Amino acid sequence: MSIHTIIEKLNHKNILLLGFGKEGISSYKFIRTHLPQVSITIANQSDIADKSVFSNDAYTHLLIGEHYLETMNDYDIVLKSPGISLKNIISLLDKSKISSQTDLFLQAFSSQCIGITGTKGKSTTASLLYHILHDTGKRVLIAGNIGIPFFDIIQKITPDTTIVMEVSSHQLEFIRKSPHIGILLNLFEEHLDHYHSFSDYQQAKYNITRYQSPEDYFIYNTEDKLIANLLQINKTVSKTIGFSFSPYQGNLSYIREQYFCSFKNGKEEMICKITDDFPIKGNHNLLNTTAVIAALNAMGDVNPFQIEHAVYSFRGLPHRLELIGKVKGITFYNDSISTIPQASIAAIQSLKKVNTIILGGFDRGIDYQPLIDFLALSEVEYIIFTGNAGKRMLELSSSLKNKQLFFRNTYPEIVFLAKECTKKGSICLLSPAAASYDAFRNFEHRGDTFRELVLAE
Repeated sequence: MSIHTIIEKLNHKNILLLGFGKEGISSYKFIRTHLPQVSITIANQSDIADKSVFSNDAYTHLLIGEHYLETMNDYDIVLKSPGISLKNIISLLDKSKISSQTDLFLQAFSSQCIGITGTKGKSTTASLLYHILHDTGKRVLIAGNIGIPFFDIIQKITPDTTIVMEVSSHQLEFIRKSPHIGILLNLFEEHLDHYHSFSDYQQAKYNITRYQSPEDYFIYNTEDKLIANLLQINKTVSKTIGFSFSPYQGNLSYIREQYFCSFKNGKEEMICKITDDFPIKGNHNLLNTTAVIAALNAMGDVNPFQIEHAVYSFRGLPHRLELIGKVKGITFYNDSISTIPQASIAAIQSLKKVNTIILGGFDRGIDYQPLIDFLALSEVEYIIFTGNAGKRMLELSSSLKNKQLFFRNTYPEIVFLAKECTKKGSICLLSPAAASYDAFRNFEHRGDTFRELVLAE
């Protein structure tokens, strides 16, 4: 399979590009490079500011405005961008026509792909796996939800290239082929604005293994009860590898006595020692690392010395428990990627000395009571809320004792307050437990704004 597989599926088709952000532009450029005269319609809810990409293209048409989804059945193939939800019209659509970059890419290159999904930890896990493979001399590429469209890497792929894919539920929703190695890290309530139910979200995630063959591998967290339930309902035909903190329950990748361990061919092997210098903080990242080691096992590429060197040379990603620095004796951390309660809880547990936490943003109806219950028993003293999610959390927090609760509308106000109230020698943590798009373009924009304000004089 190759690039020609994708071209053949698009040739002589009347194509609808649904959404014209980074992925939509990437799809347009790919199609026009290889199929200069096929018919393309670009459908987008808002007007496209820069039309120069296709302004002289007689075979491209625009469909802009609130009714942009209404003609989807009129096309031979629809390449859907991940951020567009079809939940309100899905029953009216011919789903056989709905595809995406992820779908077409997997149909062409699945045998070379390691796909990583989960509610939290996808980017760190994918980046760590990519770093280890690159550091140990393998030919490897990374793409997907991490910010690199799949079509942008196609020209770099050779027969011996391993492709690390970070894939979201949105990208997995309409695929027809799963990656050779599929990893499901965890499942929590998330993206309830995109799906009819939490069950629909979980089923989309399960596509990481649904279309695998008996020669493929499914790597999953055996301590996650929701994943266990999915496996009971939807049997996988692939070879399964479990990972967890525990060496029990048939796990093949786990932690014992401060070592990452693998169990293979009836024998335990200690892969890498866990020291205080481990570069990515938190138990959740230790668990993510066991998933990476499980993937290396499936590939047959476990060399303990090489892995230990590669792991300890890895540096975490921006906006994921990112150390900003010390200002006025306060240590600031940016964990803007935390958009659900469980991620914020994990961040506090990882850093220990959190005195102030900043919570809130866009409200998607997530249950915040577990986070409030955790905060009630934590050493966090100051809680600054913002956005509609923050308003709801503030209402739930009204009975908290020995906590100082604040609400602020803007991030300049938030950072000013944090610098005034946080005790010297302790930590101020941005870990919002909510989405960002009430006030920011994305979580990166929110984290960058926070960092700039913290470091400003």
